[in-house]
Amino acid sequence: MRFRILLPRFLLIALGLGLLVARNPASAVDAPTTNSALLTVDRIFGQGEFKLQDWGPARWLADGSGYTTLKPAPGPDGGREIVRYDPASGRREVLVTAAQLTPHGETKPLSLADYAWSPDARRLLIFTYTKRVWRRETRGDYWLLERATGQLRQLGGPGEPATMMFATFSPDGTRIAFVRQNNLFVQNLANLRVTRLTSDGSATLINGTSDWVTEEEFDLRQGYHWSPDSQSLAYWQFDVSGVRDMTLVNNTDGLYPQVTTYAYPKVGETNSACRLGVVRASGGRTRWLAADGDPRNRYLPAMTWTPDSKQVIFQQLNRLQNTNRLVLANPRRGTTHTAFTDRDDTWVEAVADWRWIDNGHRVLWLSERDGWRHLHAVSPADGTATLLTPGNWDVVHLAGVDETNGWVYFIASPDNPTQRYLYRAPLTGGGTAERVSPADQPGTHSYDISPDCHWAFHTRSRFGQPPVTDLIKLPGHETIRVLADNSPLRAQLATLSLTEPEFFRVSLSNGPALDAWCLKPPGFDPARKYPLFLHVYGEPAGSTVVDAWGGENYLWHQSLAQQGYVVMSIDNRGTAAPRGRDWRKSIYRQIGILASADQAAATRQILQDRPYLDPNRVGIWGWSGGGSMSLNAIFRYPELYHTAMAVAFVSNQRYYDTVYQERYMGLPSDNPDGFRDGSPITYAGNLRGNLLLVYGTGDDNCHYQNCEALINELIRQNKLFSVMPYPNRTHAIREGPNTRHHLYETLTLYLQAKMPTKQ
Repeated sequence: MRFRILLPRFLLIALGLGLLVARNPASAVDAPTTNSALLTVDRIFGQGEFKLQDWGPARWLADGSGYTTLKPAPGPDGGREIVRYDPASGRREVLVTAAQLTPHGETKPLSLADYAWSPDARRLLIFTYTKRVWRRETRGDYWLLERATGQLRQLGGPGEPATMMFATFSPDGTRIAFVRQNNLFVQNLANLRVTRLTSDGSATLINGTSDWVTEEEFDLRQGYHWSPDSQSLAYWQFDVSGVRDMTLVNNTDGLYPQVTTYAYPKVGETNSACRLGVVRASGGRTRWLAADGDPRNRYLPAMTWTPDSKQVIFQQLNRLQNTNRLVLANPRRGTTHTAFTDRDDTWVEAVADWRWIDNGHRVLWLSERDGWRHLHAVSPADGTATLLTPGNWDVVHLAGVDETNGWVYFIASPDNPTQRYLYRAPLTGGGTAERVSPADQPGTHSYDISPDCHWAFHTRSRFGQPPVTDLIKLPGHETIRVLADNSPLRAQLATLSLTEPEFFRVSLSNGPALDAWCLKPPGFDPARKYPLFLHVYGEPAGSTVVDAWGGENYLWHQSLAQQGYVVMSIDNRGTAAPRGRDWRKSIYRQIGILASADQAAATRQILQDRPYLDPNRVGIWGWSGGGSMSLNAIFRYPELYHTAMAVAFVSNQRYYDTVYQERYMGLPSDNPDGFRDGSPITYAGNLRGNLLLVYGTGDDNCHYQNCEALINELIRQNKLFSVMPYPNRTHAIREGPNTRHHLYETLTLYLQAKMPTKQ
């Protein structure tokens, strides 16, 4: 399209696309309708009409004898109480009342953001008055309830309110450890005496928690672990000095901008220096554990103690993340030796699902060393690895370990990568995996298994079917009682004019068949020509073609189908589907290149196979990596895609963080062509169709810099486009009243205007 004037188009978007509605009143998103069978943006995102049934959160007691959950307390004062349930009988017992959670002199109980039981369940640790730190609310106040006496006390000692992080009981239940202002502390619960374990914490030296990139990419938040004997703590320390700062500017919350800076290592730049230390819980000098290599060019993503408290074991990745070493350390001397090494020509993942078995003689380990992701039992003593789940299929993740009866439980789907089921295999190795999930319940299953593996909270759903959560008994998978069936939502969905999803595969001439799903308009007429609208993610961190309840996105896609769009999604090679190592790692050093080629080839094949689709009306949208993929689609294949809506994207791979981007792409110095050719901004000059850019200016993950850089390039190339910035919203673009409603209304109106269902 020819470049005209950007400002009027920008204003039109910013004003909620009112002019588009005026030009095409029949396409108004929330025009009054008496047809209750039709979905609108307001019904989905404004009224909260399709909420899931609340249940939980629930947690198993350490001995597996029951579980506790929060329930509304009776009486006018409100609040919640903690209730224990017996899994076999369903007997209900109130363990902690709202009155017990009310501090002396106060009239209202504490609001429980989280809670934890001491090992003997005689003490309750309460997390409240929380504040958000990046993704989650991990900073706040902690209180202790003595169940025997009813005494409720605030913990932490003198200090600013709402500054404690990650308080946890010692294994013997006599103390807690916590982090405050990047230092590590221990508090004795008998006399409330606080002992400072570190004193060098600062804005650039972090003890007991993690830096931004390690939290984001390795999910490391609580940065310490108690020894099983409660005598010591092993902890991470990050030195972020030397890491360049990213700056977020808040222009709307005051007369003058408010500026936030934080250390963010972009691709090829300096990382934090990371090391592990051990300190006595009573205080004293930290013993640092030896780790090979430059501390700024390695990652220590996971660490724990051996069950006998005699050693610390940790994972060490090199910067290219193609070698993961399992390292044993002597906490008294700090000496280390490598017990096991996992390598790959591409990358290896940090192992989140690792667990001790055989009294600490073996550790469960997920590896792709045989071409499939399988569970192994690794002996740190001699480095041998016993394969527990043989076969040409993938384990998705570890679910539970029943050492008493000799079984490991895990999630897998050997026959259909769009679904997920519970399986088990012998811990001895060499056995055959058995499916535990019922054969007559297709779809996606998840499990929260009790410590003794006798019980589990089981949740199942399908693409157009909301989840059902029940309590089951293992190993027979007997349903004991239904905990949440979402029957009101199911009944409501039954009144809507919805189309059944079609799951299918697209065969490519130069690659494997790709999984996909399709939603056709109600009353579909194969003699008509329909516009095709694609939802894409396409990166290694996720998958869109999964037979599971999709929530708001599913309903929005159904609303578009009701308007006359054929909506599809395709999983290209490289997505996180359980289709083997070669499938996932085919995109190494070519993020954005192979994936967008797969998407384009599949789209062409679909247009050829389905003559009811209009090849002149093909649109695509996605969020984050899907936003980047949408840009690559319309820039690299302008003859195929006519409209794209990209949300919270990365336009230049050099703008993203070290851990994620280098894992899949290598370093810019050794893969300059890949970084250039995989970045959408490189091909912005090819734009011929309609493009909408959507971004939160407060996105700390994919920075607004990506949007502004692309805007500059599009202007330089004299290309017309539209943009919708959301001030101070993060990567989720949820903050603030009406934000989600406004976002999806913007997307819907743009699609209706630029790719109408009727020509």
